Amino acid sequence: MTERTESVQTVFVDQTDPLAAPLLEELAIEYSTRYERTRDEIYENLSTYPAEEFAAPGGALLVVVVDGTSVAGGAFRRYDDTTAELKRIWTSSAHRRRGLGRIVLRELEAEIVRAGYSRIFLTTGPRQPEAVALYLAAGYTALFDRSLPPQDVGFHGFEKILHTAIALPSACAAKEYESV
Repeated sequence: MTERTESVQTVFVDQTDPLAAPLLEELAIEYSTRYERTRDEIYENLSTYPAEEFAAPGGALLVVVVDGTSVAGGAFRRYDDTTAELKRIWTSSAHRRRGLGRIVLRELEAEIVRAGYSRIFLTTGPRQPEAVALYLAAGYTALFDRSLPPQDVGFHGFEKILHTAIALPSACAAKEYESV
C-alpha cells in the first residue's frame, strides 16, 4: 500500500485572485450556519472591504493550497501604526484538524512583522469556539472575561505582541510544506 502525500503551499494573493474565492465563499456559508444572517448578506459584507486593505504595504491575504485547491487562508490589514488586524481566518470544513490554521497564523504573523507591526489585534464571534482555542494555543491574549458565557461576551477580542525574531526571509513567494 502506498501513502498519499499532499502538496501544501502557502501563497500571498490579491483579494480578487481566483485562489481567494473559496475563502470568502466558505466563510459566508460557515457564518450563515452559526449566526442569523443569510449567506448572501455575509458574502456581501465580506466582499465590501476594499482589496487594497489586504495588500502590501499595510496588509496581505494568504491562501493555503493543497493539491491545487484553496483549503485555508487568512488576511491582515492595518489597524493603527503599530497594530495589524487579522481577518478572515478560515480552514475548509473538509481539511480541519490538520494544523492548517496554525500554518496560516505562523505565515501571517511573520509577514506582519516584516510589514513593521509589533502587535496583532483580532476578534472572533461567540459561536466559534474552535477559533478561540486556536488563538489561545497560538499565544494570543484574550481581551475579554473568559469566565463569562460566550454569548454574554459578544465578539471575543484577542491581541498578541510580536517579536521580530519570528520574521523569516520574504514570504511573498509561495512556500511548500510537508504533507499535513
